[in-house]
Amino acid sequence: MKAAILIPVLTSKDAVGADAIAMAAILDGLGIQTRLFCDSSEGVTCRTWPADRLLDFAGGPSDLVIYHYSTGWPKALEILRRCRGFRVLKYHNITPPEFFRHISPDYESGCIRGRKEIAVAAALGCELYLGDSAFNSRELVENGVDPARTGTLAPFHRIDEIVRAEADIELLNALTDGSRNFLMVGRVAPNKGHLDLIEAFSAYVRAYREPARLIMVGKIDPRLDRYTDAIRERIAAHQLERHVSWINGASEAQLKAAYLASHVFMILSDHEGFCVPLIESMALSTPIIAHASSAVPETLGDAGIAWEEKDPWLYAASAARLFADDDLRNDLLERGRRRYRDEYSVDVLRQRFIDFLAPVL
Repeated sequence: MKAAILIPVLTSKDAVGADAIAMAAILDGLGIQTRLFCDSSEGVTCRTWPADRLLDFAGGPSDLVIYHYSTGWPKALEILRRCRGFRVLKYHNITPPEFFRHISPDYESGCIRGRKEIAVAAALGCELYLGDSAFNSRELVENGVDPARTGTLAPFHRIDEIVRAEADIELLNALTDGSRNFLMVGRVAPNKGHLDLIEAFSAYVRAYREPARLIMVGKIDPRLDRYTDAIRERIAAHQLERHVSWINGASEAQLKAAYLASHVFMILSDHEGFCVPLIESMALSTPIIAHASSAVPETLGDAGIAWEEKDPWLYAASAARLFADDDLRNDLLERGRRRYRDEYSVDVLRQRFIDFLAPVL
């Protein structure tokens, strides 16, 4: 038996890439000859092979092929169509295209193409379809996947490495100056709700009149300049320039410093297939306030405060309550640590992954 992991682009800091790399390492540790196949890679130390060569290595009746689906990639569907072994499709979700309307025609068309492939992938009749969340798995079923062939497996991650890493002391010192720190971690994209986050932060600054800072950690994509410009304009409109720290493409040490220095992790995203920063916050003991959209409620569970509304004053008041109520804060932190340990630790995810593969292993 051989195992092949298929992903269009493999990058070290990407959540999808981390999931793929971890799966390959687990399978290799089980004594299964495993290779990672992709069209390109960036910042990874593990060896990769061209996707076009996958069928030369695996795809026979006794082999395992796992495709990480997060964008349109017809090549992968053709490879799966030709495989004869145990085929797994791991669905990480594709952002609905309407979020990119009037911002990036390229992103919009790419998401349209990617979401059209969900039904095509369903028709392949893979032996197993896994979603990062039940939210993702429901999308697969809605597009024709047999519910009996679906399951939910949260993505593997690199949180343990962040926990063990040394924090950036210079950044940590700069952020621990007495200000109330609001943290948001996530790529700078229109589904992530940065504009609503700025409204909530502005409401807090106006209502509570104490030093406060919004720390936004996320890579800026030049192809989404219209959205990035809108964020900067909203910050300027509320005269918040001196209250906002923007870290573009944070290192592991910077990310840890940001979590350790922050008094609340606040996210008002409109669409998440899972949301790894939520479980990073749980592991690193940063209390959470979130907009209850898409997969956020099931990822968060009882480990934070979640609101279906987007009233900025509600989020501001929730933050103020967290800052003032030590019992509430400590309870949420304990719930978060427990949820991370019981649901999202690497050991838990590893066992669930192996259990899903029991028919072939």
